[in-house]
Amino acid sequence: MRWDGLLNGADEARAVPPLPLALPGAVVRTFDTPGFAGMTFHEVQAKSIINRVPSASRVPFEWTINPYRGCGHACTYCLAGDTPILMADGRTQPIADVRAGDLIYGTVRDGTRLTNADRAPLRQAARRRYAITQVLDQWSTRKPAYRVVLADGTALVSSGDHRFLSDHGWRYVAGGIERPHLAVGDRLAGTGGFAGTGAVDPPPLNSADYRRGYVCGAVDGPQPSGRDGHSMARVRECLDALGVTVWRSGFQREPSGGARLALATADPIEDLTRWPATPSDDWRRGFLAGIFDAEGGLELSGPLDGQADAWAVADRVRVRVGRRDSEQIQLCLKHLGLDYEAAADGTVRLPEDVAAAVRFGQLVGPAAARRLGVLGRTVPVPEALTVTAIEPLGLRLPMYDLTTGTGDFVAGGVISHNCFARNTHTYLDLDAGHDFDTQVVVKVNAGSLLRRELGARKWTGAHIAMGTNVDVYQRAEGRYRLMRQILAALRDFANPFSIVTKGTLILRDLDLLRQAASVTRVGLSMSIGFVDESLWRSVEPGTPSPRRRLDAVRALTDAGFPVSVLMAPILPGLTDDDASIDATVAAIAASGAVSATPLPLHLRPGAREWYLTWLGRTRPDLVPRYRELFRGGSYSPTAYQREVTGRVREAARRRGIGAAERAEARRVGPPDASPDPPPPPPEQLTLL
Repeated sequence: MRWDGLLNGADEARAVPPLPLALPGAVVRTFDTPGFAGMTFHEVQAKSIINRVPSASRVPFEWTINPYRGCGHACTYCLAGDTPILMADGRTQPIADVRAGDLIYGTVRDGTRLTNADRAPLRQAARRRYAITQVLDQWSTRKPAYRVVLADGTALVSSGDHRFLSDHGWRYVAGGIERPHLAVGDRLAGTGGFAGTGAVDPPPLNSADYRRGYVCGAVDGPQPSGRDGHSMARVRECLDALGVTVWRSGFQREPSGGARLALATADPIEDLTRWPATPSDDWRRGFLAGIFDAEGGLELSGPLDGQADAWAVADRVRVRVGRRDSEQIQLCLKHLGLDYEAAADGTVRLPEDVAAAVRFGQLVGPAAARRLGVLGRTVPVPEALTVTAIEPLGLRLPMYDLTTGTGDFVAGGVISHNCFARNTHTYLDLDAGHDFDTQVVVKVNAGSLLRRELGARKWTGAHIAMGTNVDVYQRAEGRYRLMRQILAALRDFANPFSIVTKGTLILRDLDLLRQAASVTRVGLSMSIGFVDESLWRSVEPGTPSPRRRLDAVRALTDAGFPVSVLMAPILPGLTDDDASIDATVAAIAASGAVSATPLPLHLRPGAREWYLTWLGRTRPDLVPRYRELFRGGSYSPTAYQREVTGRVREAARRRGIGAAERAEARRVGPPDASPDPPPPPPEQLTLL
């Protein structure tokens, strides 16, 4: 988040020259790591580190520490680095995290003419089949971004130079008459339906309901046992997360000569293996994953003649989901919108096409996804992958690409070609949006400087707030580790402090936080404005997901810290409805937080322009409402803020947690710590 103007007024900020010119003597670094693609770090020796907040600023603290200026969270951007790649074991992984040597799916040609659903020959030269290939290289660049939207809801962000396989062959995303490019109405090759592309929500693997459903599906009997190691490992993970102790594990011999891995639990698990009265969607997805891991697999859809080759076999397999609890399997599949066929003996199978298998795997997330049988199957060109829009985003974004043994890979459920583009990064005029995300000032002497200032006679030991300008636990902190030095200094001088963050990296410093809390007051707040995962990918893709942040709240709470959650920012028309507020407050309560503090969006100059640009592109219908709400300046009307705050308070009351006043801090400290004076009127966090 950004709280603009903490140290400088808007006029003064505009007078600052472009960043490289403003920092003579700075050490400029770039890193090859994909997480820092397109970012430049300016390492400086700061002259001071404890900064006084101007009296005109509406924040509940007087002093702050900001070891970084600029932030890599990249809020309001849709990064191509999130594009899911189909790995060889059936799971998916963001392209930014794929590395040379990884095994993934590509395609090979088998020389057979490809036809569409109507059996009409397509203009593509030959049919392709899924094959496993190795990643030979991965790199990143910055290019103008385009969004390609498909009929099934899949949305892919790529450069105009990228090529996808279509019913007309390989096509660039954009281009003139000199090169073939995609057009609305073209069909892409693949299955679509990948989690993370807008077509399918990712399986909620860390949800308590998903875990309960998984155990119910995977376990048949009073104690867990099974032949699949991946499945049993997940069963154990689920039991551990649900508070069930596994005190012994080992192999049991079967009469057939095989062996099963068995887990012995300290307490009965009958409650976990019982079908709930009103199962949630998370429970249903977990149940289907569990039953598939326990019983599912591949089988031939019919007899083969003696001349059948490997390709023919691959196209005649289908996925068996399971037979035990057949009625429940069918109810779950039907509720989730998945097609299936049920045999007379109760066995439930998916349709024969590969798209059904991929969609099932993406929706429910089984541990044994390799059994879904993608290898060797024909790559379809379905009507669901018809291109409905190709939109230039007007932004230069980090783009990632792979070199593979087959010359292609499966990205977002469609076949993507290697681009072999290694363009040099270019930077245009710096501004409040792009510059803030890509040019980061690092005060490398923050730790030693803080010790000097805390030891000065004039310092009175006042409370220090961190995370108030930019996030101190942004991705760069993983490399520079400045917060460990800062926390150690605050601990040694017993100086009270608080931290607001969106970063789960704070858990790395749990030891220092505990030590500091034993000698002074420590306040911890996690910023979670909403739990809608699809909105998070669009608005805050550079941050940890809301679910990971909630898990961090639980870890901090379990460590003894009364953690406050800032519902920041609450976005008008997007996250301020009753359903969104209730879902967010419910998740906050379940994480163990002591309070939920609502902070409606405000839009300062710079952030305002970039946010409204994003809004106009993604939700143009809301632009008039925003103009009305913010016509008086950076803040929404007081009446709107009070109304939203009141609804959050009511939701928190229903969930049994506190609803702190705006910007109220929760602190933990030694038993004899005296309370802080009441905070002044609050500042509101911005989206950026």
